[in-house]
Amino acid sequence: MTATRSAWHIPRYGRPDVLTPVTLPLAEPGPSEVLIRIEASAVTRADGMMRKGEPLFARPFLGLRRPRNGLSGTGLSGEVIAIGDKVSRFAPGDMVFGEAGMRFGANASHICLDESGVLMLKPDSLSHEDAAVLCDGVLTSWHYLCNLGRVRSGDRVLILGGAGSLGSAAVQIAADMGAEVTATSSARNADLVASLGATCVIDYATKEALLRGAGYDVIFDTVGVTSFSAAKPALAEAGRYLCPVLTLRRLPAVLLSSLIGRKRAMFAAVGLEKPHRLRAMLAEIIILIDQGRLAPVMDRIYPLADLKEAHAYVETGHKRGNVVVV
Repeated sequence: MTATRSAWHIPRYGRPDVLTPVTLPLAEPGPSEVLIRIEASAVTRADGMMRKGEPLFARPFLGLRRPRNGLSGTGLSGEVIAIGDKVSRFAPGDMVFGEAGMRFGANASHICLDESGVLMLKPDSLSHEDAAVLCDGVLTSWHYLCNLGRVRSGDRVLILGGAGSLGSAAVQIAADMGAEVTATSSARNADLVASLGATCVIDYATKEALLRGAGYDVIFDTVGVTSFSAAKPALAEAGRYLCPVLTLRRLPAVLLSSLIGRKRAMFAAVGLEKPHRLRAMLAEIIILIDQGRLAPVMDRIYPLADLKEAHAYVETGHKRGNVVVV
């Protein structure tokens, strides 16, 4: 009898209801691969964008008419249950976390990944649910604030969207670095964002955060709600505007700001960094987590069978922190 695994297929771009459960053969790991039994996997805003084929200019990479790979999910945590004969970093029984990258397929019962990819031993201090989301909001916010924005102690930092996956991590990271953190959120999330380290929380529904002359050293727009031109008056003389949501409308600002003036619009495709660099960042993140200085914020946990519902909830734009399926 052939062993099988459950997964979720995306037959065409569209709303959450295009997601289709499938049963696939359980692959044997290749020489440098590990077979992982997945205990938890992330459901992210980026997953939803890829399901919809957005932005359109990404389709040459994702697939022009339908997703080229066709499977859902990137971030995961689980147990290694088999390894290829050339694997040296992992052994059966190891608890690991990481991401599937452009091969996708993390919203499943099992997956084969190369040991040289973004795959790490899971700390005992982290649940599978918490570990599964580290390669989304936590890793992205770390890279943007530490490596791109180069936040320093005493900097004034504004986080737009302080309660989401990226925002909840960004507030903690910036505060831990000694920055004076202001963040926007809805009124219902204000207490959460303040508890994460924001000294000032602005209700985005009632107040404007981007006041001329505010003098922020870094503005991190985690959800793409503004633009460099709108944020520029609120930046300090050499301030940096960071946004991981790249659109054709934002691209000229990223290119031109490096040539004109001292204020900068900056973008980095975190997922395109070399795996060894991403593993090094994750190692730094794990130190913060082990020291109690950073913790993923969890909103909802769904059964894997309810992936459609999880996608629909993420798409409302009202989640607090992270969503996973188990």
